[in-house]
Amino acid sequence: MASRPVTLGIDLGTTSVKAALLEAAPSLPSGFVVLASCARAARAETESAVAGPQGREQDVTRIIQALNECLDALPRQQLQRVRGIGVSGQMHGILFWKAGQGCEWMEGGPTFVFEPRAVSHLVTWQDGRCNSSFLASLPKPESHLSVATGFGCATIFWLLKNSPEFLKSYDTAGTIQDYVVAMLCGLPRPLMSDQNAASWGYFNTQSQSWNLDILEMAGFPIHLLPDIAEPGSMAGRTSHTWFEIPKGTQVGIALGDLQASVYSCMGQRTDAVLNISTSVQLAASMPVGFQPLQTPDPAAPVAFFPYFDRTYLGVAASLNGGNVLATFVHMLVQWMADLGLEVEESTVYSRMIQAAAQQKDTHLTITPTVLGERHLPDQLASVTRISSSDLSLGHVTRALCRGIVQNLHSMLPFQQLKEWGVARVVGSGSALSRNEVLKQEVQRAFPFPVCFGQDVDAAFGAALVMLQRDLSQKEP
Repeated sequence: MASRPVTLGIDLGTTSVKAALLEAAPSLPSGFVVLASCARAARAETESAVAGPQGREQDVTRIIQALNECLDALPRQQLQRVRGIGVSGQMHGILFWKAGQGCEWMEGGPTFVFEPRAVSHLVTWQDGRCNSSFLASLPKPESHLSVATGFGCATIFWLLKNSPEFLKSYDTAGTIQDYVVAMLCGLPRPLMSDQNAASWGYFNTQSQSWNLDILEMAGFPIHLLPDIAEPGSMAGRTSHTWFEIPKGTQVGIALGDLQASVYSCMGQRTDAVLNISTSVQLAASMPVGFQPLQTPDPAAPVAFFPYFDRTYLGVAASLNGGNVLATFVHMLVQWMADLGLEVEESTVYSRMIQAAAQQKDTHLTITPTVLGERHLPDQLASVTRISSSDLSLGHVTRALCRGIVQNLHSMLPFQQLKEWGVARVVGSGSALSRNEVLKQEVQRAFPFPVCFGQDVDAAFGAALVMLQRDLSQKEP
């Protein structure tokens, strides 16, 4: 048993950090067993000094603190057996740091931990500072993916125009997952997978290169762009003993959380994976050899993201998922506070799900796009077919959950999945796993069998990529 590989998977999400320890188990259908897992709320949201209310930023120190709490909660004797670390995280976002000064390794009990030092805030994928007119002023990318607000390169362009002094303070940039990998390995420059690079914009997946000529012509600071490496390859080895994990442990190139979630869930190529967490993604595998048209279409609701082995996923990525439910809960709590009543958000959430579970149907229709969509950035939410008989908490919550699923259907009609050869839908994600009404609406809407996975799928996926890499290296 002790000789079987153990891998650590980490997912640095928008609202929480998750970790999972997986051990190879060739006799099981899954090929692995979960030794332990952990999740900690990041609570990292912070004000944006330069972007104002449109900015969405997070304090990197709090994210790393949540990561440390996760690792500290895992069994020490199992951490000592870790041979590989896989890391995934929120795509599109960006943070900046000074090369060689991004963290400080400090004694944390019997081993070492790292703490962020010369690091900016993380500008998340939810950032809204780049409005439609600003995006229209940017050079057209040589890529099959268009550029949207919240994308790393768009954020750099915005800072170049609105806060150039800020950019002069740093010489390195990456996603939050690239940062963690770079700190663990002591990399002088971050390495980035094409999964994350494509999510920044201005990256050509066919040539596996940044649009350097286009960016240089526009005065873009191209020295901030990370070097590119293949997803599934090794970024380096840990430079310190970290929470009992031995120094010299292999660390994989950071993955996108979407790709890691899909990797953990997609048992067969005919599976589609539906992830509902803060946002929503519905992904299906494209045939081997598929190449998307190299002309970006900002109005297209379906995008094609790089996966593994130069294949692609067809993805409908909605900005409106569990965050919409959280917005609704926050609104209710605020209304009650205005009425002089103090109620915990967790209590409101559980009560509204209970009410909706008893309300099996409703004529109320909610289009839940409070955050717009990347292909329709100016679209707002709406409520229609309002009648006096459909105003209960159960009716509204049922309609809201249904609206999240129907909005996804409007982006990627489920008949299209049939044409792609999909035969089953695998549901995952924290918002879906905790919400029975949302599960019911998913099962009601899809013309396929639906099964539901785990809450920490991206962490599982990141670990699985490393675990299977380790096993394949041992095969004769």
